[in-house]
Amino acid sequence: MISKILVPTDFSESSKNALEVAASIAREHNAELVLLHMMGMAGGMVSKSEQQEVFKAMYYMRYAEQQFSELLEEEYLKGLKVTDTVHNYTNFNEINGIAQDMDVDLIVMGSHGATGLKEVFVGSNTEKVVRTSEVPVLVIKHKAVNFTPKLGVFACDFETPAIGPYKRAKRLFDLLGIEMQLLYINLAGDFRSTREIEKRIMKFMTEAGEKEPLEIVNKVVQYNDYSVESGIFAYSQVINADLIALPTQGRQGLAHFFSGSIGEDIVNHSDLPVMTFRI
Repeated sequence: MISKILVPTDFSESSKNALEVAASIAREHNAELVLLHMMGMAGGMVSKSEQQEVFKAMYYMRYAEQQFSELLEEEYLKGLKVTDTVHNYTNFNEINGIAQDMDVDLIVMGSHGATGLKEVFVGSNTEKVVRTSEVPVLVIKHKAVNFTPKLGVFACDFETPAIGPYKRAKRLFDLLGIEMQLLYINLAGDFRSTREIEKRIMKFMTEAGEKEPLEIVNKVVQYNDYSVESGIFAYSQVINADLIALPTQGRQGLAHFFSGSIGEDIVNHSDLPVMTFRI
């Protein structure tokens, strides 16, 4: 059940795009939206005294109140339960604690500019959220009207640590009505035979508690490529997927997942939303 969705916002176009998607999900599942503004996340002035600090806080609070007031007038929010809140943080790592305190089921946030996964995630505020978040994070890269994804790719290495993310992704996909296509990228520099991969996936599905693991193994696509990123995007394009889902490596974040070469020509042309699940 999706009952509460957290949307971090800096009132930019990308965060508004994320809010519109979150509103679509909230309407479908009768969920509450929580809009979170992180005071000072854009940098702000350098304070030299407590008085300056107070004035700065007052300025940001008034700015946030004005922006929230305008945002709540958006037509796509009409009829939804929406709560807005401001937290005096400058580091997006704290969003996990806020999500836990508010008992959030999903975080939806926008990304700025770049379209490649590494460009979007590694070192960015988005990467800081997905690295620490214990709830799924849906990253929206462009404006999406009537967000109704039907087919999503879940890509992983099918090692034991990814079982938790797989099970959570499967539950969320079911709730959202998304068909899940499982994907293994067989790298040229770390090539494994079909039989080796099948044995790994069989072990994974058995440990995950699947009742018919062999049936699932037969549906997992093995795709050959020179990098994980280019393989994910190339296959997602082949099947015309609506969404990509990935496990993340906790403190190592997506930097661990995206080590190695990057097929930038393919990566940088993907407009797909990305959903992450922490290991």
